Amino acid sequence: MVPSGAQAAEGLDGAALSWLWAVPFAGILLSIATGPLLFPKIWHAHYGKIAAAWAVLALLPLAVGYGWQLMLASLVHAMLAEYLSFIVLLFALYTVSGGILVTGTMRATPLLNTMLLALGTAFASIIGTTGAAMILIRPVIRANEKRRSSVHVVVFFIILVANVGGALSPLGDPPLFVGFLRGVDFFWPLQHLWLQTLLVALPLLALFFVVDLWQARKDPKIAAESDPEPIGLRGGINFFLIGLIIAAILFSATWKPGIVFDIYGTEVALQNLLRDGALVIIALLSLWLTADEHRSANDFSWEPIREVAKLFAGIFVAIIPVLAMLNAGKAGIFAPLLSLVANADGSPHEVPYFWFTGLLSALLDNAPTYLVFFELAGGNPTELMGPLSGTLAAISMGAVFMGALTYVGNAPNFMVYAIATERGVKMPGFFAYALIASAVMIPLFVLLTLLPTVPNLGLH
Repeated sequence: MVPSGAQAAEGLDGAALSWLWAVPFAGILLSIATGPLLFPKIWHAHYGKIAAAWAVLALLPLAVGYGWQLMLASLVHAMLAEYLSFIVLLFALYTVSGGILVTGTMRATPLLNTMLLALGTAFASIIGTTGAAMILIRPVIRANEKRRSSVHVVVFFIILVANVGGALSPLGDPPLFVGFLRGVDFFWPLQHLWLQTLLVALPLLALFFVVDLWQARKDPKIAAESDPEPIGLRGGINFFLIGLIIAAILFSATWKPGIVFDIYGTEVALQNLLRDGALVIIALLSLWLTADEHRSANDFSWEPIREVAKLFAGIFVAIIPVLAMLNAGKAGIFAPLLSLVANADGSPHEVPYFWFTGLLSALLDNAPTYLVFFELAGGNPTELMGPLSGTLAAISMGAVFMGALTYVGNAPNFMVYAIATERGVKMPGFFAYALIASAVMIPLFVLLTLLPTVPNLGLH
């Protein structure tokens, strides 16, 4: 008899697993964090092989210790129940947003720059942080290319557009889509995180305006700029296709026909298959309906999404034993961590959940970190959206907001960094950026921790 995904997780007996079982998961995350910075040539040439090696190191002990049937059932469950929908959505958003071209030039004034960052922040929860960042980063850089320094513009762009703005929907940021796949309602982030997002985004925009105004007054070149060319938008059909993406996800969340297919022990619902198929078709329609020159002008390439696909395939495999250990609760090796994030009576303590999720998201990657702490909090979406809504809010905000603290905290961060560097912007290094972002954002996180009036968070 083939074990189901749940049976496979139970069969791993997380209480009996040692820290050695977590080595592949830690290894792949550390490789992602350090590879592009310490050995970039080797990393970019072989990142797929490196991810596959860590995945194999996670699967082989499963096959030896528990049998190849359970190993295969666990692999199928990770790929079909966790990874497939995740990467299909990213693929669709990346493809469709890549067909939207902003043309013309703009005069870089503090007000215009602030408006562009505010627009990107608002769009991030609709078309994703990756989509919003890829659409706007080049126009923003072009608008500021005649200024002496535009580093601060890109730094705040990463913080706001590539991270904070994605907090209000599963489309916005990969961690929230992981939560959606685990059963969190589509509109739950919007309903419960809108105030916290405003409390972070508005001060950041105000601070950016002040900094940019100060920088602009030091730069005499701005006054001598020629009149900008009119702004235009091409590939508008892709906005309609983004609407179809949203409709497909909402449809899969509301239509429950009860038809389920068993694939080697993993149950796959019909509505999820139709949703993922529709997203692939929408992406193909974007390629067909969008002129090639639009993508060429955007410097569009498949490499970023190819890298994400390969790396996250490895992550979702390597995390299999880690999830089993988390499911063991106090009987597993994560018992000390569980004691730190729980009160004396066993109820979750939101402050540690917020900070641990956030800081690990910054150092590693926010999607797998969200998943780890989601499971640590019990993994029951009904409870986490109900009596434990403060815990879910803390995990969600930590993953989304603090992903901005380093270049590796969220996938778009390093993509924006690479584009800006290629365009001649002298971006700060890994640790310099982390210090700048921390100085800007940590005070706001402390405010969220201490402010007793923020609903659903309970950090008081």
